[in-house]
Amino acid sequence: MSEINLFDTHCHLNSPKFREENGDEVGQLIADARDFGVQRIVIPGYDYESNLRSLEIAEQYPGIYCAVGYHPCDLNDLTDDHYQKLYEWAKLDKVVAIGEIGLDYYWDTTTPELQQEMFRKQIAIAKELDLPIVIHDREAHGDILKLLKEEDAAKIGGIMHCFSGSWEMAQECLKMNFYISFGGPVTYKNGKRPQEVAAQVPFERLLVETDSPYLTPEPHRGKRNQPAYVRHVAEKIAALRGLGLEDLATQTTKNACELFRLTF
Repeated sequence: MSEINLFDTHCHLNSPKFREENGDEVGQLIADARDFGVQRIVIPGYDYESNLRSLEIAEQYPGIYCAVGYHPCDLNDLTDDHYQKLYEWAKLDKVVAIGEIGLDYYWDTTTPELQQEMFRKQIAIAKELDLPIVIHDREAHGDILKLLKEEDAAKIGGIMHCFSGSWEMAQECLKMNFYISFGGPVTYKNGKRPQEVAAQVPFERLLVETDSPYLTPEPHRGKRNQPAYVRHVAEKIAALRGLGLEDLATQTTKNACELFRLTF
C-alpha cells in the first residue's frame, strides 16, 4: 500500500492519549501510517505543553512537521511570555504554520471576547512571519469569516481545519486564499454537508486530515483515531468525486506541500 502518497495535515500525535503506560506509541503510529501510504504529517499545537511536544516529535522523525498555536479553549492562563515563545517557535525549521487557532463557541471555557482578541493576536504573528494559519471553527462561522476579513488573513491564507460549514462559506474561505480540509465526519452516514462540500471544492484547494485521536472515520468510528486512517477519508472523497485513490492522494499531498512550502 506504500505506493499511495498521503499527507495527514492535522494529527495530534502530541496528545496524551498517545502515551500509554508501557511507553510512547508515536513511533509505531508513524510506522503504521507509512504502511498505509501516509508519508507526511503535521502536528498542530493547542497549549504550551502540546506545542513543546509537537516540536519534539517533529525533530525526531523525518516527514513530520508541526504548527504552533493556542487553541481557543486553552487561553485563560496565557501571558505575554507564552506569545513570545510562540513567536520564537514559529521560526524553527520544522514549523510550517500557526495553529490551531480560531473560535469555539461550543465549549464555555473561555469568553468569545478573549477568543477573538487572541485569534487576532496570533493572526498578526503569522502575518509578520509569513506563515499560513490553521483554523479551528466550532459554531462560530460568522465571526470566523468576519475576523479573517478584518485581519486581512488572505495575505497568508491557511487551512479551514475539519471543515463543517456550508458550500457558501467554503466559497468565502476560498476567496481568502484558504484550503478546505476534511476529516472523519465526511465518512459518516449523517455527514451530508461535508460530503456535499468535499465534492465541490476545487481540486487544487482540497486537503485531508484525521484530527487524531478524535473524529475517527468509518469503518473504525468509536475507536481511537490514528494517522493511518486518513486513507479512509481520502477513499471517501475520491468516491464522491469519481476519482481513484492514488489521484486524490497525490493531488491533496501536492496541495499541502504548496501551502506549507515543502518539496513535493
